[in-house]
Amino acid sequence: MALDRWPAAVLWDMDGTLVDTEPYWIGTEYALAEEYGGTWSQDLAMELVGNDLLSSGRFIQEHMPLPLSPEEIVERLLDGVVAQVEREVPWRPGARELLADLRRHDVACALVTMSYQRFVAPILEVLPAGSFQVVVTGDQVSRGKPDPEPYLHAARLLGVDPADCLAIEDSNTGTRSAEAAGCTVLVVPHHVPVGPGERRVFAESLVGLDAADVASYLLPA
Repeated sequence: MALDRWPAAVLWDMDGTLVDTEPYWIGTEYALAEEYGGTWSQDLAMELVGNDLLSSGRFIQEHMPLPLSPEEIVERLLDGVVAQVEREVPWRPGARELLADLRRHDVACALVTMSYQRFVAPILEVLPAGSFQVVVTGDQVSRGKPDPEPYLHAARLLGVDPADCLAIEDSNTGTRSAEAAGCTVLVVPHHVPVGPGERRVFAESLVGLDAADVASYLLPA
């Protein structure tokens, strides 16, 4: 497939896009509620999809509620989810195959996630070395998604213009972040619906997509 323009980089969200760890997070949230006699629901859990972890900690503290600080809640959640990821990484269909094809075509990739480094590490360990040239985690930025800072920071580290990048996202929160940064956003909705937007293109799945397919989604800067 001949293309006039390839993305300067592909910027990947992680939870719900590269891996499907939302069930791990939700299960850990329910366990925390049970431990402290709080209440939780699927609807409340869905409100956290794509959020930075401290915002989620504050939300849980208020709505569960819990006698823990937001920081303590985040660490408890990470303890539970990291333990599950270390047993099994739940890859999203087509994600690893697309990542490998982008690497074969020398398209730079960054991971842009609101999860913390200690959660990301066991996932990166089972990917081929060099799969991501840059990794931006939630504990490396001062303002998390939906603020554009995470995607702007990733583009800056790569030395590229965000307008020349394609972000891959699954949530409203992440899509807003990448869009505000100026990226084209390939939205592959998973747990929550995502509405249309000026710099949003949509796919039902990553299955069967290769580097050229993804490049063809890139909108004019």
